[in-house]
Formats: sequence, structure tokens, C-alpha cells
Amino acid sequence: MPSLGASGNHWPVVAWIRLRLPPVAAPMTLLGPPLPPDPPLELLEKNPVATDPRKRVYAFEENWGENVVRLIWDADDPGFLEAELRAPIYGARLPKEEVAPFWAAVKKLIAPLGSLPIDAADPKP
Repeated sequence: MPSLGASGNHWPVVAWIRLRLPPVAAPMTLLGPPLPPDPPLELLEKNPVATDPRKRVYAFEENWGENVVRLIWDADDPGFLEAELRAPIYGARLPKEEVAPFWAAVKKLIAPLGSLPIDAADPKP
């Protein structure tokens, strides 16, 4: 899964999950193209993509122990919300006992959206 926007740290992504958001009705406009959608969570902030300033990517980072949980939403792909766990683990997979707590941390952050279906994840619990 490519990481979008600029993360606050340079640790590798050791776990990620892609959640499917419920469909949202397109805003009605009288002139011109429709406005881009708003982020699904208020905690998401604009996160510029240095290689393409036209992209509208929003992200939120939270320290999770020694690691970082990051939520990412791309306005060009508004049907999905991605979460990643960044940790100083190089050349190894996330220990199995840390996968469920990561997923629980993501569920806590997305609680205002309710239960969302999982589109893809690595690793799966």
C-alpha cells in the first residue's frame, strides 16, 4: 500500500488496513464541476503531497506507545480510509500479538463513522 502525504516520521509501515467508507451523495452544483468531498472525520487535516500539489490528501497521526498510528484519506479515492502502523521495525513483520491492539486503536479513531467493512489489510488478525 503506498503511503500518501508526508508522515511525521520515517519509520516503515509495518501494518496497514484499508476500510471501505459508506457512499456519500455528490453535492449538487448549478455551475461547474461538483466540489471535492470533505474528509469523513473531523480529525483529518490537510497533508500535502510534495510530488503533486493538486492532490487533496488528509491525514491524522497519533503516537501509540513507541509507534505511530496514521489515518489517511485521499479525496481522489473518497470511498476508502486507510490506516497504517509505523514502527522502528526493519526487515521483520509486526509481531502477531500487536496486530489486534493496532486494529483496536484504529476502531477507536474511526468510532464516529461506525463499523466499516475491511477492503484489505496486512497482516490480518
